[in-house]
Amino acid sequence: MKDLKHLYYFEKLLEEANHELIREAQEKGELAIGSVCFQIPEPLLNLPGCFSVRLRAPRTASMEMGTYYMSSILCEGCRAILERAIEGGYEFLDAIIAPDACAQMNRCVENIERQSLCTKEKFFVSYSDVPMKADETALEHYVKQMREHVLKPLAEHYGIDVSDGALRQAVEEQNRISRLITEIGEYRKEENPRITGYEFAVLCTATFCSPKALLVEKLEETALELQTRQPDEKPPYRARVLLAGSEIDDPGLIRLIEDAGALVVADRFCFGSLPGRQELVLNDAEDVLTQICRTYMEWGKCPRFMNTDKILERQSYVDSLAKEYHAEGLIYQQLKFCDYWGYERASAFHVMREEYGYPVLSLDRPYVVGNSGQVRTRVQAFVESLEIKRNAKG
Repeated sequence: MKDLKHLYYFEKLLEEANHELIREAQEKGELAIGSVCFQIPEPLLNLPGCFSVRLRAPRTASMEMGTYYMSSILCEGCRAILERAIEGGYEFLDAIIAPDACAQMNRCVENIERQSLCTKEKFFVSYSDVPMKADETALEHYVKQMREHVLKPLAEHYGIDVSDGALRQAVEEQNRISRLITEIGEYRKEENPRITGYEFAVLCTATFCSPKALLVEKLEETALELQTRQPDEKPPYRARVLLAGSEIDDPGLIRLIEDAGALVVADRFCFGSLPGRQELVLNDAEDVLTQICRTYMEWGKCPRFMNTDKILERQSYVDSLAKEYHAEGLIYQQLKFCDYWGYERASAFHVMREEYGYPVLSLDRPYVVGNSGQVRTRVQAFVESLEIKRNAKG
C-alpha cells in the first residue's frame, strides 16, 4: 500500500518521551501531567491549561539502575520508566498522577518522587485509590478519590479550573480524538484492510502521550486519506489476530507480529483503542465527574477488577471483538513479571481456547522486544497452525 502521508511524523513523536508537540504546548504555558495508568481518567488531566502524557520509555537499552532501585523480578515496564527518569527523561513533567492500582508501578513512581528525579519547583506526585470492583459503592469511592487526589491538587498547585464546564470541555476534546481513532480503526474490519495494525497502533499510541489538540489536524488528514486508500491486491498476511494483554507502548511489537504473517486487527491491550477510544457521552442530569468515573469503570478491562462479573466480562468482550473484527486467533501477551496479567494470561489461554473455541497464543515478553527471534518464531508457528485449521475447515 501507499505509505500514509503522516505516518513518519507520528513515528517520530513516539521516539522520545519529551517530543516536539510536548515542547510546543509547554512553550505556550501549558502543564504536562504524567500518567501511568488507564484508571486515572484522561479528561481529568486534560483540563484547560494542562495535558496528559502517558509515561513510556522509548528506545530503552540498559535497565541496570532501574533494576538496582527496584528488583530484577519486578515488571520490566516499571523498571524501564524508572531508568528513563534517572536519566533525566521526565524533567519536563509538572506533576505525576498515579493510582494505587499496581504495586510495582507505585514503587517506580515513589522512586521518582523520593529521588527528586523531576526537579521543577512546583512538581508534585499524587496517589489515589481506584476500584477493584465495578458497583455503585466502588463508584462513590472512585469519584471521591478523583476529586481529592486529582482535581484538588491540580487546582491548589497550579490554579487549574476543575469546574463542570472545564470537565465538559476536556471530554469534548477527547471525544474529538476518539471519533477520529474510531473512524480509522473501523477499516480493520474489512476483508482486506486498508490500514495495518502497526500503522493504527502508531496513531493510537500517539494520542495517549501528546497534547490532543495538536494532533487533531494530522489525524483528520489521515482519516480523509484513508477514505480513498487502496489496499494491496494480494495482502502479505496469512491470518487475522486479536492482540490482548498488558500495556504495549511500542508499536514495534505489532510490526514484528505482522512481519511474521499475522495481521493485528483488534487491540485489546493497555494503550489500545478497545476500550478507551470510544466517545464519552455526558448527560445534563448528573455530576460530570461521576459520569466520567462511571464510564471509565465500565470501560475498565484490567485484571485488577477481580469480581466475577468483571472476569466474565473480559472474556465475553474479547469474544465479541474477535467476531466483530473477524479474528481467526487470539494472542495474549504480558510484560515479564506483570502480576495482574500473569494470572489473567494463564487463565484466558485455557478459557478462550476450551470454552470459546479460539486458537490462542500465550506470550510472556520483555519490555524491549526489538527483533526478538523467539517471539517471531512463536508467532510464525501460530500462523501456520491457523492456516492448517483454516484448510481443514475448507
